[in-house]
Amino acid sequence: MSEEGDGQQPEEGRQRFGERIAHQWATVRAERQQARSPEPFPAQGGVTNLRKAEVPHGVDLAAAWSWRLLVIAGAGWLLLWLVSFFAVLAVPVAIALLGTALVSPLVRRMTEGRVPRPLAAGVVVLGGLVSIGLLLTFVGSQVAAGASDLADSVVQGIGQVKDWLKTGPLNASDSQINDVLGQVQETITSTTAEGGVLTRTLEVGTALGHVVAGFFIVLFSTYFFLADGEKIWAWLVRIAPRVARERVDSSGRVAWRSLTQFVRATVVVAAVDALGVMLVAKILGVPFVLAIGVLVFLGAFVPVIGATIASTVAILVALVDQGPIDALLMLAGVIVVQQIEGHVLQPFLMGRFVSVHPLGVILALGAGVLVAGVIGALVAVPLAAALNAVVVHLASGAPGVVASGPDVGTVPVHDPPGGVAGDRPADA
Repeated sequence: MSEEGDGQQPEEGRQRFGERIAHQWATVRAERQQARSPEPFPAQGGVTNLRKAEVPHGVDLAAAWSWRLLVIAGAGWLLLWLVSFFAVLAVPVAIALLGTALVSPLVRRMTEGRVPRPLAAGVVVLGGLVSIGLLLTFVGSQVAAGASDLADSVVQGIGQVKDWLKTGPLNASDSQINDVLGQVQETITSTTAEGGVLTRTLEVGTALGHVVAGFFIVLFSTYFFLADGEKIWAWLVRIAPRVARERVDSSGRVAWRSLTQFVRATVVVAAVDALGVMLVAKILGVPFVLAIGVLVFLGAFVPVIGATIASTVAILVALVDQGPIDALLMLAGVIVVQQIEGHVLQPFLMGRFVSVHPLGVILALGAGVLVAGVIGALVAVPLAAALNAVVVHLASGAPGVVASGPDVGTVPVHDPPGGVAGDRPADA
């Protein structure tokens, strides 16, 4: 028994010794493995655990924001460049959208009266063309009738200015006045010398061609937006991924509603401006009252500055035709009309229907002028209002379906059985 027990003790000792060696070796291997693959860098803000080839958390965050902002700025610049490059197409389509937003209620009422939508759209477009043609004809006849009298007034005004230069504080002589007039004439003629006439003729021809092409693009685009707006919007919705169609459709509805409200509010403001300036001009006996009113009405579609610039024509006509006293009275009347617009109509209508900050309006105007000139300023603010409405809608996380959708493109956002979004109108 003793010999057997003595033989087992060395055997157990060797086994325990081997287990300790294996445990120590496993511990060493685990430590080496942990040293080779350290713990990942903590993501908590403000915690620093610097290692080789790593940067502070703030620098990494700033770099991530920087390259994303560069990508966004580059995409925005590319979009503006494309719009500017295709301005001959983009601007008429934008004007057609504004016209569609203005007259779409007429088409909807006609369709509610059992009139086919294509026929209703054609009647509205033709009626608009006839109305604009009659108005321009009437304005042109008024201008032509009073042009001779205005020309005589201009001649008399120039004579009065010459007399004032002679007898006034300047005490200018005839030779000095003639020298100034000669320099002005020389400056005007020098701009048309050395091929300038041919260059300007080509420029006028190109601009006239763009105007004619833009007119027909506006005409046909407005008709098809009114007649086939649902199909056009359904096609656009189907382009989007299936999971994004609900948001795309709801964003389009919100943008269209904002655009419609903006156009209608602008028409009311422009009409009040035109009527106010026409009333002042009629009281003072200024000629071309209707022509001035039409010019102010069109100018008021450019926010902030449009109506004011257009109203200066009435002041100049009053100055040339009736003298400085009536011109000052006309200026006072224009200021009163602009104050009513700025402090009553704009806050009540624009502030109620379109929530665009004045700084956003100014920036939109600047971008529109840079891209497409005066026409760009005309369409920039309503498009900015629509974009602002879409951004607010998406940021608010509102439900995708809007109850009062646009007249153009009222399509279902969920896939109907056996088809895809846009296969049928929402009210079907």
